[in-house]
Amino acid sequence: MGQLEFWRFMSRFNAFKRTNIILHHLRMSKHTDATEEVLLEKKGCAGVITLNRPKSLNALTLNMVQQIYPQLKKWEQDPETFLIIIKGAGEKAFCAGGDIRAISEAENANQKIASVFFRDEYMLNNAIASCQKPYVALLHGITMGGGVGVSVHGQFRVATEKCVFAMPETAIGLFPDVGGGYFLPRLQGKLGYFLALTGFRLKGRDVYRAGIATHFVDSEKLGMLEEDLLALKSPSKENVAAVLENYHTECKIDRDKSFILEEHMDKINSCFSANTVEQIIQNLEQDGSSFALEQLKVINKMSPTSLKITLRQLMEGSSKTLQEVLTMEYRLSQACMRGHDFHEGIRALLIDKDQSPKWKPADLKEVTDEYLNNYFKSLGSNDLKF
Repeated sequence: MGQLEFWRFMSRFNAFKRTNIILHHLRMSKHTDATEEVLLEKKGCAGVITLNRPKSLNALTLNMVQQIYPQLKKWEQDPETFLIIIKGAGEKAFCAGGDIRAISEAENANQKIASVFFRDEYMLNNAIASCQKPYVALLHGITMGGGVGVSVHGQFRVATEKCVFAMPETAIGLFPDVGGGYFLPRLQGKLGYFLALTGFRLKGRDVYRAGIATHFVDSEKLGMLEEDLLALKSPSKENVAAVLENYHTECKIDRDKSFILEEHMDKINSCFSANTVEQIIQNLEQDGSSFALEQLKVINKMSPTSLKITLRQLMEGSSKTLQEVLTMEYRLSQACMRGHDFHEGIRALLIDKDQSPKWKPADLKEVTDEYLNNYFKSLGSNDLKF
């Protein structure tokens, strides 16, 4: 074998090795203990889902999604299971989102995992929304992206003072998916549009005040709350709600503090009511307050394509059903995988960590309606179907 052939062989071998490592990262081998990433346990009257990747902030993998969905369906049909609880392992996060770095790496290695991951994830989001049993998400720690998807569509969302909520996707060349196009435009005023475009973080009781959580509980009482839920005998939805309400009423943390965005809601409602991103930017410039200028600085760092996708997604989603929104978002997710900005965002924020993404197109003017229409196009037979 000549030197040139040797290097070609080594290059092919390394590419093969890289691909295998990525695939292993995405879905654990059948020979390993697949329960490691997510624990699915029957405890008392409840089915308990524990997202179990604390070192990765409980980020969702394809394997986790594919385990949770069938178990959720089984518990929904099981006459001995009266409620479902979902929580995250460790103290730092409920779930920081989908494992998007692994998805980007797989796509770059020509392993088309993204079509399966997003399809299965959105199917799970819909299953949670339509679940006939009370579904209780314990939002302790970071709750972002995919973590919002496995909680916000459920009947009960319990935040603690350690909860940090955000939909930060415009910073990575994506859009607030997992049904963001459904729940965000339904928040008070234009709050959802503001959260979607800026990725603004809400903490603690503010997650409840924004309408994302249904209850707010002291984190030190979370273990007792779970025990009280598990001890219920054949509980109805009303029984579950009564326990949660009791803990919520007892919690005094930040009770007297006003909502962090309260004083800015008039500005948010007027600035973010525009039908174009350009007009929103103009509104913020004209407002000129320190709050408006801070949001302007944030928005100007985001992917122009993501900003325009997101605004249209929320405007269209405001009058769609959740299933219609998830179908739209699946189309968008697949278009983003084919595009430039998602992979560039992952590189800049998670791989090289230079925090300097080079967006293409780099200017809002270049993101024309015609360009945007390609992202919203039907996938025909590959569309998401329920």
